[in-house]
Amino acid sequence: MAEQAKIQSTKVTIIRNDAFVQTADNLKPTLFNNAITPTQLINVQSDSTAMHNWRTVHEADIAALDNRAFGKGESVIIDFGDHQVGYVSFDIKPVGSPPDAPLKLKLTFGEMPVEMAEPFSSYNGWISSSWLQEETLIVDVLPRHVELPRRYSFRYLKIEVIDTSPKYRVSFLNMTCNTVTSADIDNAIQLNHSDPLLQEIDRVSIKTLADCMQDVFEDGPKRDRRLWLGDLRLQALANYPTFQSNDLVKRCLYLFASVPDERGAIAANLFIEPHLIADDTYLFDYSLFFTVTLYDYYLATHDEATLKELWPTAMRQVELALERLDHRGIVKDEDTWWSFIDWHEQLNKQAPSQAVLIYTLRRAIHLSKAVGCKQSVDFEQRLIDIEKATVECLWDADQGFFVSGDQRQVSWATQIWMALAEVLPEDNNKALMLRLLSVKPEVGPTTPYMYHHLVEALLVVGCRDEAIEHLKTYWGGMLSDGADTFWELYDPQNKDFSPYGSHLINSYCHAWSCTPTYLIRHYDL
Repeated sequence: MAEQAKIQSTKVTIIRNDAFVQTADNLKPTLFNNAITPTQLINVQSDSTAMHNWRTVHEADIAALDNRAFGKGESVIIDFGDHQVGYVSFDIKPVGSPPDAPLKLKLTFGEMPVEMAEPFSSYNGWISSSWLQEETLIVDVLPRHVELPRRYSFRYLKIEVIDTSPKYRVSFLNMTCNTVTSADIDNAIQLNHSDPLLQEIDRVSIKTLADCMQDVFEDGPKRDRRLWLGDLRLQALANYPTFQSNDLVKRCLYLFASVPDERGAIAANLFIEPHLIADDTYLFDYSLFFTVTLYDYYLATHDEATLKELWPTAMRQVELALERLDHRGIVKDEDTWWSFIDWHEQLNKQAPSQAVLIYTLRRAIHLSKAVGCKQSVDFEQRLIDIEKATVECLWDADQGFFVSGDQRQVSWATQIWMALAEVLPEDNNKALMLRLLSVKPEVGPTTPYMYHHLVEALLVVGCRDEAIEHLKTYWGGMLSDGADTFWELYDPQNKDFSPYGSHLINSYCHAWSCTPTYLIRHYDL
């Protein structure tokens, strides 16, 4: 997601807090490993009814691999049975005459069958093709034990023999993936739900979260592999009722607070290696989510020491957001800012960002009172003024919706965030969401990120049945389309949707998709 924002970013000066860096370093998690062996050999076949028009077909049990030998131009697809994140190793044994030339292999890793079927050379998206998971391996001496140094996120591994010599072939033995996660899977809190579909959605949600829990909460183990604030907020919510790795949430909060810019703004994402670096991307909504994530963390842990230490950083995000208001009290919609909200290309971000600010202000007031900060009085008055301005300027009584931008756009995202921010009275808030479901404005949600907010908004206003229906239909739809972990992008009306120009680069294990486990457990669905 980062690169579009990165292109628009400007140079900033980072003010590093070494004490916060040290606190974060002290919270670095233990990583758990598990040796996973593949289950079968497969082929992929064209199928217009399958996700991206490709499905897998069983070829043989994995034991057959030991007895097969491959020469130039031959290949095999190995299925590890489930989504894996880790390091692959295997043995290569020559078969026939002594090897008289190096072995050249191409390895392609894929989370979905389409990555085994469509050549990566066909990729023409706008983010770097280096995220596509492939390796060219030249082996001079055989036999050989191979340990690939890169960490991969995959279920399928395609091995192609590019060249050997006419005199020998090769076999592949002892194929293993040494998985890695900081999630203590054995001690995760289990759910025994009477609804089999919700039980399965919960299980896959936890698997998605675990595969994204590394040294930090990564947004996706295939692509970006960074700490993003929007993803962190949702991962933390999913973590509290499952793994309870609360120190990892705390670590991530301190990492963000360690590297603000000269104005005190928190970057949208961080690079952790080779050392802590704040990306030069700043998003209106993501910066505010630092405050929201601290609020959620405090509710979950009652960690007053962390709250007091990080409150100035959290307060500053709200102050900076308030500076973006115009004379009416409405967020300025200009080319000088960027707010994420969702990936829809036509989505105007003004009104949903206004709602995110209100949503955050409510939580900032709670935190300011908890630390005894006098700023709470000012925040309370600002909240009153901003809510009034929002209704006066953005509510369209004739349409029964909030509008956004100069074109007065009506979108799902705007109504969802206004409902979450509880701008309208309780009964009107519920009526707004029911009207949204009835009218179905054209500018709709495109990602699990926004569908999470849709389901939670329905729950907040008391539309429990509608919330469960959307959760089952959307995340259950991913399961029906072959999800082992939940995806970065899923538009049931356009299953090839990608904001990057190609579904090959999409992430099929993504942090912001893991929240059904939170929704099911927190709201007792």
